[in-house]
Amino acid sequence: MSKTNRTRKQNMAGVYFIIPSFLGVSIFVLFPFLDVVRRSFVTAVNETWVGLANYKMVIENSAFRLAAGNTLRFVGVCIPVLVVLSLLTAVFLYSSGKIADFLKSAFLIPMAIPVASVVLLWKVLFHGQGMLNGFMDKLGFTPVDWMNTKYAFWVLVFSYIWKNLGYDIILWIAGLSAIPSSIYEAARVDGAGNIRIFFSITIPNLLPTLYTITVLSFLNSFKVFREGYLVAGDYPHESMYLLQHTFNNWFRDLSFDKIAAGAVLVAIVILILVTLLEKAWNQKES
Repeated sequence: MSKTNRTRKQNMAGVYFIIPSFLGVSIFVLFPFLDVVRRSFVTAVNETWVGLANYKMVIENSAFRLAAGNTLRFVGVCIPVLVVLSLLTAVFLYSSGKIADFLKSAFLIPMAIPVASVVLLWKVLFHGQGMLNGFMDKLGFTPVDWMNTKYAFWVLVFSYIWKNLGYDIILWIAGLSAIPSSIYEAARVDGAGNIRIFFSITIPNLLPTLYTITVLSFLNSFKVFREGYLVAGDYPHESMYLLQHTFNNWFRDLSFDKIAAGAVLVAIVILILVTLLEKAWNQKES
């Protein structure tokens, strides 16, 4: 058998392995999304073609603009804080020896807690008569209605970071484990300090991991809606009114035309952000 035929057979074997996954993604993701794109150009009831009217209606909707602004603000605050905090924690754990195994497990506990339990914890801590206000009252501070003021946004930020910190720490530790120890030994022999080693060796070797963690953290940020919805309902304080709240309320009103147009707009924005992030990382690696 010639080398060309062998290579062709190997390539076809890879295609055969991909086909089942591709069919599953096409049936459950690609084809439904194409139908959403189609619905974004028609009316909800009789599916009359309206062109870009649905998109104009969505963009001019005040609730959608508020939700989009809050979502972008949430992502802009949470992603940098989560990435930096998880990286510093991972570096500390990686150099801590045996105690790191216990601490890694402790950081992963929030991921194993059911959403209903997280909501109960929220209510116990941040309710008007909750533990946090009780503690503040004993210290002589004025109690705060956390979920009905501007602090609601920061409660949401805290919940997201608390729940996703352990996951990112494990990914960072995996990236740190892949860096050869000989590089660190050579740097120390040359007289490099810990800070110089961190910025000149650790960070450059973690760029692929940084890209993966940033994208996953960005996608996971859209899942925080569950806790916010179960705590505050359809219409929470405006500071934590996210895109998922808007889509949920439109779905309840059977406004499928607005949901479809809004979903396409969000998908386009996510695709642009992920593409720009990938290009930025490729430029850093080159």
